[in-house]
Amino acid sequence: MSITESNLASHIIKQTQSDIGSIHFFDHMAVIEFNEGSHIDITSARPALHSIIEFFGYTKPFGLVTNKVNSYSVSLLDIKDFRQAVPNLLAYGIVSYNNAGRMNAEIESSFCEWNDICFENLYEGLDTVYNRVKAKATISLN
Repeated sequence: MSITESNLASHIIKQTQSDIGSIHFFDHMAVIEFNEGSHIDITSARPALHSIIEFFGYTKPFGLVTNKVNSYSVSLLDIKDFRQAVPNLLAYGIVSYNNAGRMNAEIESSFCEWNDICFENLYEGLDTVYNRVKAKATISLN
């Protein structure tokens, strides 16, 4: 289910589009939905990273959920570069709707600093990632 089809759609503050997909922004969260067949590497993700930095800056704590509504590929060796570009990213998760997606998420998790990043539904992913941000943030998330 796309975030825009969920009961959370009315809480979206801002949305941006790029060649690789769309980003939906909430106060301390972002949900990214990559386009079918996209290849995500540091070059193709620059517009998305720019949108994220424009919205959260370099200090506002936030979490990111990738809602895997489409099939896409990720350059695993670029994950470290993504992470360095957004130092205020405190939690990350991937919502997968099938076994292949979950397997890819598990492989991706071995290249990033977070554990238990794979979720079976959007609400579980958002709730868990938000609570992880809240637990790590040194300021109130009001």
